[in-house]
Amino acid sequence: MAVSSITAFWAVAALLIAVPGADWAYVIGTVLSGRPVLLAVGGIVIGYAAVTVVVAAGVGALVARTPASLTALTIAGGLYLLWLGARTLLRPAGHGLAAGVAAPTDRATLVKGIGVSGLNPKGLLVFLALLPQFVSPRGSWPPAVQLGILGLVFTLSCALFYLGMGSVIRGILDARPAVARVITRVSGAAMIVIGALLLAERLLA
Repeated sequence: MAVSSITAFWAVAALLIAVPGADWAYVIGTVLSGRPVLLAVGGIVIGYAAVTVVVAAGVGALVARTPASLTALTIAGGLYLLWLGARTLLRPAGHGLAAGVAAPTDRATLVKGIGVSGLNPKGLLVFLALLPQFVSPRGSWPPAVQLGILGLVFTLSCALFYLGMGSVIRGILDARPAVARVITRVSGAAMIVIGALLLAERLLA
């Protein structure tokens, strides 16, 4: 597989990752709750790694050709984001958790991250629409291997970007705790809006 193809894909993927979305909102929400950002990013990475395996195995293309499967996936992802967004908005404002409020466990934080990326139909569609454009059917490596490599590049790029973003946000909140209230509401509202748009796009289509 040509290095130029990988580099070109990475450039496009980096732009997509930099666009705010559900992953952004979840990482921000995790920082606000006082949980380690590594857990949130770890969950997101596992979710995208699973999507990579699905797409490389050819299952993703099968799902894309089945309208009912895409509809179910979209509804599940939209409802999940609505639930996460509502919980974020109902959480006491501020950096960290208020006294008497139970902190989410490490496992819960990790699993939610997997759900955010793994149940995100937009992520799956990006994998299905974008990755094949950088795969050479006549290349020296099988298409499945090329898809796996590109998926790994995307997943690692997500990990680096969100870890860096989480660290920056935590630094800002440590320096200006009052900003946490605004960021909490914005991240919660963002997840609700994204979830609602996913449901509307599929149900009204």
